[in-house]
Amino acid sequence: MTTWSRYQQRLLFVRPDDAEQEEELVETALPNVSELAFFLEQAGVGLGKEEMHRIFLALKQLVDSEELQRCRLWGKILGTTSSYIVAEAECKEGLEDEEEEEKEEEEQSDEGAVKKEEDPLLQTNLKPPPVVPKEALGTGANKFMFYVCSEPGLPWVKLPSVSPAQITAARQIHKFFTGRLDAPVVCNPPFPGKEVNYLRAQISRISAGTQASPLGYYEMQEEEEESDAEDSYEVNPDFEGIPVAEMTESLTNWVHNIQHILPQGRCTWVNLAAKAGDDSNENEEEEEEEDEPEPEIGPPLLTPLSKDEQMFNIPPWNTRLSSRLTPQHAVAVLRSNLWPGAVAYADGKKFDNIYVGWGVKYMGEGYSPALPPLPQGEFPTGPEISEAVDPAVEEEESQEEHEGSQEEREESDEEEKEDDDDE
Repeated sequence: MTTWSRYQQRLLFVRPDDAEQEEELVETALPNVSELAFFLEQAGVGLGKEEMHRIFLALKQLVDSEELQRCRLWGKILGTTSSYIVAEAECKEGLEDEEEEEKEEEEQSDEGAVKKEEDPLLQTNLKPPPVVPKEALGTGANKFMFYVCSEPGLPWVKLPSVSPAQITAARQIHKFFTGRLDAPVVCNPPFPGKEVNYLRAQISRISAGTQASPLGYYEMQEEEEESDAEDSYEVNPDFEGIPVAEMTESLTNWVHNIQHILPQGRCTWVNLAAKAGDDSNENEEEEEEEDEPEPEIGPPLLTPLSKDEQMFNIPPWNTRLSSRLTPQHAVAVLRSNLWPGAVAYADGKKFDNIYVGWGVKYMGEGYSPALPPLPQGEFPTGPEISEAVDPAVEEEESQEEHEGSQEEREESDEEEKEDDDDE
């Protein structure tokens, strides 16, 4: 550990002078990280008590500096040079900075399009495919904000919102992280962005595939509008908890609490043909209606894990008790086989999810070349091909006499047969 990192971690334990001493306990935006560390230790995962305590202090600094409503430890993604500690937070209302950045990006793209139209060498009749629009902040894949840092005490960096093109490209590659957000992602097919964008895309994919909660803990909101009802749920006040033994026996007691990401790269499907047909004539619109693509439909929110499909002939989930010796004090542990490192635990009304891994999906067994064919069999041996010992001179002369007498007998027999035939 360098001197600078030690100095940064010392700042975690410094209390501001103007901090007010609150006598009564107030609801905080941070979860009980000590309790989380205890349950994760029971489940056989975690980052250690010392590191978890430092991460808790770092999360406290993040909440105070960014004025977050809710923040939790999402997990840790390992890298080749350094790792990423990931914090998940709810989106704040009125994020003007991000909206201005998005407007600047759109203006830059519009300026680039105008320049291409002005250049006669770049004029063509081919139209590029329509770009899938990004989901709004607080919805779909951009429902939460994510902050990362390499070590507790170092400054937190806010990750940008993810686009459908980045999620689609991340599904086509299998690459480890370096630990540097500004590092280029060298791969084929090319990835539209740097490692900071690739990290954000992988976090969305992992959350959508592994975030789980006990059945009945959440319930869908009925009073919301139809556009927001698919992604809105609330805690069920009547939830009494599920016994730990039942949580490990069947996956129907676990449900997904994050929306599924469609092949389009969004959680909600958008019809690009309808947007392209707004500026066309009525005849063209009729032709497009005939060739309209089928809408992509994914599993609804709070779908049981038992409906997840197998991949590479392995079950997508494994469940077990944290201890077989004292099952009355054990917790239910859920592990993902498709995203190694994703773990969830449940103990009555308490549950949580965490990811500690390399940030890549399981791709099946590694490539192994085919075995060479069996070696060709030897030629069968016999007296006609086996080498014999040379006979002596006397044996050779006697053998020649014997062969000569046999030839004379055969000739005499043939002559007798010919005479008989003439008669």
